[in-house]
Amino acid sequence: MLRHPIHFLALGFGSGLAPKAPGTFGTLAAIPLVWLMQCLSLTGYVVVTLVAAILGFWICQYTAKALGVHDHPAIVWDEIVGYMVAMIALPFTWYNVLLAFVLFRLFDILKPGPIGWCDRKLTGGAGIMVDDVLAGVASTIVLHLGHAALNLG
Repeated sequence: MLRHPIHFLALGFGSGLAPKAPGTFGTLAAIPLVWLMQCLSLTGYVVVTLVAAILGFWICQYTAKALGVHDHPAIVWDEIVGYMVAMIALPFTWYNVLLAFVLFRLFDILKPGPIGWCDRKLTGGAGIMVDDVLAGVASTIVLHLGHAALNLG
């Protein structure tokens, strides 16, 4: 499957094939991508993230159909995009990378509120992508609020 470019992306460059915790490995695979995106302006970063998210609906749906399983654990493009969202407008520092990783994984695993609702109710590519995008949004909100609170003190 990794020879097919769409499956290669959906499977997180192969990271989704990890035998245990593929979502965690998919999120780890996002870190070098986010590092490479640091050369972009904020607008460029957001545009690339939006394009990755929009294409993700189709990429994930395409691979899920080929695998015959909705939201197969090996499909981790949603985790990659979710982590990209979590790091929006944050400097690429070890603590931001780590905190975004931990927060995103927590929101993605626990699926509080609307994240869980989307995970349960949406189908197709949207059902795979939207909960992770929302987990990324929740993570970036917490991180930005934390930065603001620390700068107030």
